[in-house]
Amino acid sequence: MDREEYVEAVLRAVESIPEGSVATYGDIAEYVGQGGPRQVGAIMREYGASVPWWRVIRASGVPADEVGDEQLHRLRSDGVRITDGRVNLRAVRWNPED
Repeated sequence: MDREEYVEAVLRAVESIPEGSVATYGDIAEYVGQGGPRQVGAIMREYGASVPWWRVIRASGVPADEVGDEQLHRLRSDGVRITDGRVNLRAVRWNPED
C-alpha cells in the first residue's frame, strides 16, 4: 500500500469509529494492517482534521498533551465517560467487528 492509500485507509478507519467509542493509534494500525501507532499519529496530525480525530487516543487512555482538553471535551460530548483525565478503554474501545 503506498502512502496515499495508507492515509485514506487510516482516515476511513477513524471515520468508522462510532460515537461513544474510542480506538488507540495501535488499534487503527492493526485494523488497516500496516504501520504502527506512530505512523497513525503522524497521519492524524497531518490529515486528521476532517475526521473524528478525538476518538483516537493513546493506549494509556490519556489524550495527547497538545489536544488534551479539547479531546476530553469532545469525548464527553460523544458520551464517553472520563475519569481523572483518562478513558476506560475496556468500557468503550471500538470493536470493528460489532
